[in-house]
Amino acid sequence: MKEVSIRIQELRSQINYHNYRYYILDDPEISDAQYDRLMRELRELEKEYPSLITSDSPTQRAGAPPSKTFDPVPHTIPMLSLGNAFDRDEVKEWMERVVRGLGATEKVGLVAEPKLDGCAVELVYEGGLFVRGSTRGDGAVGEDVTWNLKTIKDIPTWLSGKHVPNYLEVRGEVYMELGKFEQLNRKQAERGEKLFANPRNAAAGSLRQLDPKVTASRSLNIFLYDVGQIRGIELESHLKMLKALNELGLRAIGRAEFCESLEEVFEYYDKLTEEREKLAFEVDGIVLKVNRFDLRQKLGARTREPRWAIAYKFPPREEATKIIDIDVQVGRTGTLTPVAKLQPVRVGGVTISRATLHNEDQMAEKDIRMGDYVIVRRAGDVIPEVVKPIPGRRTGKERKFKMPRTCPVCSAEVIRSEGEVARRCINISCPAQVERWIKHFASRGAMDIEGIGPKLIDQLIERGLLKNVSDLYFLKKEQLIGLQRMAEKSAQNIIDAIEASKDRNLSRIIYALGIRHVGEHVARVLAEEFGTVDALIRAKLEELEGIHEIGPIVAGTVHEFFRNEGNREIIRRLKEGGVKFRPVEKVAARGKLSGVAFVFTGTLSSMSRDEAQVRVKELGGKASSSLSRKTDYLVAGTEPGSKLARAKKLGVKVINEKKFLELTE
Repeated sequence: MKEVSIRIQELRSQINYHNYRYYILDDPEISDAQYDRLMRELRELEKEYPSLITSDSPTQRAGAPPSKTFDPVPHTIPMLSLGNAFDRDEVKEWMERVVRGLGATEKVGLVAEPKLDGCAVELVYEGGLFVRGSTRGDGAVGEDVTWNLKTIKDIPTWLSGKHVPNYLEVRGEVYMELGKFEQLNRKQAERGEKLFANPRNAAAGSLRQLDPKVTASRSLNIFLYDVGQIRGIELESHLKMLKALNELGLRAIGRAEFCESLEEVFEYYDKLTEEREKLAFEVDGIVLKVNRFDLRQKLGARTREPRWAIAYKFPPREEATKIIDIDVQVGRTGTLTPVAKLQPVRVGGVTISRATLHNEDQMAEKDIRMGDYVIVRRAGDVIPEVVKPIPGRRTGKERKFKMPRTCPVCSAEVIRSEGEVARRCINISCPAQVERWIKHFASRGAMDIEGIGPKLIDQLIERGLLKNVSDLYFLKKEQLIGLQRMAEKSAQNIIDAIEASKDRNLSRIIYALGIRHVGEHVARVLAEEFGTVDALIRAKLEELEGIHEIGPIVAGTVHEFFRNEGNREIIRRLKEGGVKFRPVEKVAARGKLSGVAFVFTGTLSSMSRDEAQVRVKELGGKASSSLSRKTDYLVAGTEPGSKLARAKKLGVKVINEKKFLELTE
């Protein structure tokens, strides 16, 4: 269970990071296929160990939080992600779930259509007039990009036709055609500016420009394929909806076909696979949807995806190339990651020369060696995955790679803790860690210090002005003036941004400190529990382990971080520099179970444990997998585990399922 918990934390951390790179920065570091595998592994582990599911897990939400650059726009109906299928068996399994959900007697017709690789948006029309447009964001709240969307010629200002609805929310995908993408990258190269990774990121980056004139110059297009709220007309099915959109002057997605059977679905998939290279835009699969809206209503949705639709992905594109060398990169938390330097090869229209190898266990499992010819795979993004070596092409000169026992940056000792797959540099002053740590510390979700970017951080470290994050609060304007692209006004702006960050609350500071396994949600839990950073520093391991939503792994890393004298010295220096560590205001829980903590053991007859936990949370209570003296009730089903004996030892009240149902009526 300990190893599973560690792996789940690793997966969540990786997925959250890559969501940020993909949705917010429009600058991904891994392929779609690799991201899909991370998400799938996390889903499978959470399915097998439901007690480890938390509300902040990437499986429980869509996309990533909206940027602060644009005004937030709440979606009246969430814009959900789609579940993925990668082969015919998985499509069949999805169809079986649909049939079970609707009943065997219900005839289910499907619509198949291309899955566009673009940027999801929602358009709102009132009285036929286009009044607002937003990105998907995290599914619940998007970004207001109305003026940028108005530059896209495919989007009409006014709806046309005989039956214009009073109110219409219509959803679709903004994309950039392949030819226009290549032209844009040529211009970027001529100007010496950064190239876009792929058409999807070019479209997303263009749509999120502060100047609509830049967006207008990028020649974007849109296809529309769904609706949210609609008033004034009645729509019964997906196909009728697409027809109605076209009649209103909107550009509904083409190539949509009605399929009465999975055989027809697979024929459609095979046909689009063959035509894929001839299309003017990127598609990475097909989308299958239940046609009738009343059946969709009956099927409903999971937390982040509808049950009535699924994406059937195309196989990722693969090529063979040679590993020239293997480097080791040091991450923000000291993690050493092997990276393959590849003989440059074009995969899916993009030249690639590097690929992460993750860790030494995966390298050993795949038997990847320096000098190997390997299969690399990508699905539209920059950094590919090394799938496997090609042993038949070995000459005998290939060499097995050994991870270094000292840090390649600072030469400090490297350790591999029990139960972990990665080696870590233990020197918190390692230049590689300091650079990434400061970047994280200054990022939006953390201290949000505007202007502290990678290039400035590198210059400050190089000049010895930054050795750790606390040094930020002792910088002087005159030290900044004269740095690259740093005049007096820009230097003053940096100083002002640092000054403003001194007022961040304790939750954000804890997150900014970059403690392993501590994301924004866990940081808030710790801040609310202890109130002050001094109380957190004094916290004993058993106190941390006893907090709901803080498991033993997280408790251990938090305790280890604050026991370190170097880290405590950084806290002292932050205080000396004027950081206030403002307490977090607790949000009062609402409902009849407000503040009441439940833990479950054994099997419930009337519902699953997941459903029981959801019921508790809906009534304002807390549901956890960790038992402590602060637990109010242990709900014991049939065949309870060891928690029953522990509850009695701790004096926690034990109730049966019947009593639980009475409490939660």
